[in-house]
Amino acid sequence: MLHRFESDIRGVEVPARMPWPFHYEASALSVVARDELLRLIAADEQLSASLSEGKMLGVLVVRDAGGEPGYLAAFSGNVGGRNRHQLFVPPIYDLLDEEGEFKRGERELAAINERVARLERSPELRASRERVAAAEESRDHEIADYKRLMSTAKAERDRCRTAGAAEAVLTAESQYQKAELRRLRHRWREALAPLEAEVAAKEAEIAWLRHERKARSEALQRRLFRLYRVSNAQGERSDVLSIFEQYVHRLPPSGTGECCAPKLLEYAYRHGLTPVTMAEFWYGASPAGEVRHHGAYYPSCRSKCLPLLSFMLRGLPVEGNPLAESRVEVSAVKVLYRDSEIVVVDKPAGMLSVGGKEAVPSLVDHVAELIGVEPLPAHRLDMATSGVMVLALNAAAQKELRRQFATREVEKEYVAVVEGVVKPSRGEIRLPLRPDVDDRPRQRVDYEHGKEAVTRYEVVAEEGGLTRVVFRPLTGRTHQLRVHMAYAGFPLVGDWLYGARTERIDRPALHAAELAFTHPITGEELRLFSPLPEDMAALLPQ
Repeated sequence: MLHRFESDIRGVEVPARMPWPFHYEASALSVVARDELLRLIAADEQLSASLSEGKMLGVLVVRDAGGEPGYLAAFSGNVGGRNRHQLFVPPIYDLLDEEGEFKRGERELAAINERVARLERSPELRASRERVAAAEESRDHEIADYKRLMSTAKAERDRCRTAGAAEAVLTAESQYQKAELRRLRHRWREALAPLEAEVAAKEAEIAWLRHERKARSEALQRRLFRLYRVSNAQGERSDVLSIFEQYVHRLPPSGTGECCAPKLLEYAYRHGLTPVTMAEFWYGASPAGEVRHHGAYYPSCRSKCLPLLSFMLRGLPVEGNPLAESRVEVSAVKVLYRDSEIVVVDKPAGMLSVGGKEAVPSLVDHVAELIGVEPLPAHRLDMATSGVMVLALNAAAQKELRRQFATREVEKEYVAVVEGVVKPSRGEIRLPLRPDVDDRPRQRVDYEHGKEAVTRYEVVAEEGGLTRVVFRPLTGRTHQLRVHMAYAGFPLVGDWLYGARTERIDRPALHAAELAFTHPITGEELRLFSPLPEDMAALLPQ
């Protein structure tokens, strides 16, 4: 399971710290390990065919007890219906063991599913429902007929009143017919009651089985997560359920513990190996609705791995979170426009728009320092995106600006530099987006549950395999421009989430160049501009 390097790594720098797995740059040693693993996979025709459908792989460079280097490899989940392969570390807990907890519980749940399906399609239930439906139809017809009779009788009473008939007699007839309608409805309720009770009894059994299935499924999940026991460099051991209850006070998502990084670290700890550096990368075709590139490095997923790896990395020297450590000086923020109601600024890349979980000064904090008034955000830009932002200086202005953004009255223009030569040179991209709930903040294309996302684009320059593009988004979904271009095959240069890292720029090459809106109080039309920042201009000179 431990692979020795075939390459000469004597000149390759050994990192002093493990990378922070949720935002990192693959070390040179990780790159060597990945390349050697790719060669081993290529030599196994069956394995490469299975992986070619798309799979996240990981490598962990380690030292053995004698200080000799090597590397471990892992895949997320299963490959070809198997969770074991000679090139890769085994699972933390074997879900595919036929006599194991998971398979036994799975068979119990399958038996309940079959009982529910059998009851739902039973002739008895269908016949009971048909009897209720037939009785309801007869009831509706009879009541409708009687109402028509009442309507005719009322018209006749109105004629009689005009002719001078006794009002008491007419009123008595009206009251009798209304009472008779109530009696008719009551008789039908009594006639339907036993038929409805017959259906309800059968449906109650199905509902109970569904409740039982849900309860057993949740109990099975809890038992399984107790069986996933992991370690850290301090010699501590814990189960996944306890870790999540301690870190995030909730149950782990399904599949927790099946990702590459936890498998690699657990195998290393169990076998006395010291972790040195780690990287995860995609192999094969991109999955439906996502943007993954073969061979490109990706961060660990947050929902499953953040609590788990926070525990498992304890005791190791680990690089800090570069996002949390990012510091952009207040002097980098430029005020483009200001009055008593709003302020428009040029946000530098690497600065949060508003405060988040990380204790990092945001644009709002910096603007408050600059102008002495705490502004209210009306919209946001990604931390890595530079450019024009408008902030309100009172609640009324914020409310109106937010309305304009929500109703798409604001004109936005972005400039990006993307990989490849974009064809056609102008057009419109319509791909519905939704968050990847298991791997936030990633977004994915989803034609069933995604929200409408529309981007118009135009090529303005092309050189050396790069293209400068102007975007005019009609909607404002999270990561919309990044996902739309990556999905079309033209990821933004430097987009580590949907494309690949590059030494040419340390962020996605995206800039909010222009913003046009109506002043929220005066009604004046405003249009503000921001010049292309130096890091983007250097990629593709104008």
